[in-house]
Amino acid sequence: MTRDPWLDNLKMTLVTLVVVGHSLTLLPEEAITQRVYDFVYYWHMPAFVLVSGYLSRSFTWSRKNLSNLVTGIALPYVIFEGLLAWFRIDVGHEDNITNIWLNPHWPMWYLAALFQWRLITPILKLHWIALPLSVVASLWWGTEGSVFFDLNRTIGMLPFFTIGLYLHDANPKFLTFLRRSHGREVGAGLLVGIFVLAAWTDDWTSTTWLYYSDAYADFGVSTTEGLWIRAALLLIATAGAFGILMIVPRQDSWYARLGSASLVVYLFHGFFVRGAMYAGYDTWASKAGGWAIWPTVLGSIALAFLLAWRPVSSRLLWLADPVGSWRRHRKLRLAATDTAAAA
Repeated sequence: MTRDPWLDNLKMTLVTLVVVGHSLTLLPEEAITQRVYDFVYYWHMPAFVLVSGYLSRSFTWSRKNLSNLVTGIALPYVIFEGLLAWFRIDVGHEDNITNIWLNPHWPMWYLAALFQWRLITPILKLHWIALPLSVVASLWWGTEGSVFFDLNRTIGMLPFFTIGLYLHDANPKFLTFLRRSHGREVGAGLLVGIFVLAAWTDDWTSTTWLYYSDAYADFGVSTTEGLWIRAALLLIATAGAFGILMIVPRQDSWYARLGSASLVVYLFHGFFVRGAMYAGYDTWASKAGGWAIWPTVLGSIALAFLLAWRPVSSRLLWLADPVGSWRRHRKLRLAATDTAAAA
């Protein structure tokens, strides 16, 4: 299967930002830390979801696709939701772990949401009307809310997944523009604008809004105010998502090849971030002050690269995707056997 280096560069960039964003929670709430955190959370997960939608365009309710959905998404969710719960209880001695698997805890919500998004992909692909309807669903769901399988985030971020589904079909020329080098200035301008905006996040909303995980009433605002805030966040996130699509490299390189291991990075980084907290990193950071952001960000990037490094990721993939790894291993063995027999 031929890989697209542009998509691999995107995946590696976005999953690295996932690690950085989660690691920033270990730091004290200094102004610069909060600004960087808000900047990242305005758009990095919406962009991740958009890319997931783009990569889900060919999903149908065929037996093969449904089987891959269960083995490639549902099974890792069951495995790692259980492993993270065990890690938090046995290593971190936490005692507030409840509703395992039914209410996914950090950061397993994404697999639960991806399973649901892919399952309804054939419906979303029936007509472009799904684009505005997904926005309506996101806005309306904020008036209700449900933590069951993290439906708040699943429906709240549905517009980004739907945009990804239609990104190529709706306007191929627009996708070409995103890939061209002259779009980088536009993309950089969008992201710089969001970074400037991040300085005033608490003046018009709050960081918690960026998670799409709570109902409007939980923030103590009226339905009308909540609708306007959610609508503004959807626009900002979409601009940021397009911004990163424009500026990532298009060329193949060692960095692009790391992007093929984004699932491994996503599933395993939480143990390291949580382990650092249990080891007292947050206590050290609070004493170190604002400059602790630098070793934290650099350490997060190094962790993402380490987990994606082929000698590491190829081994961890057996746990992250056990059925898929077994299938690939069997296919390689059969190919080797056929080659030997032909010789």
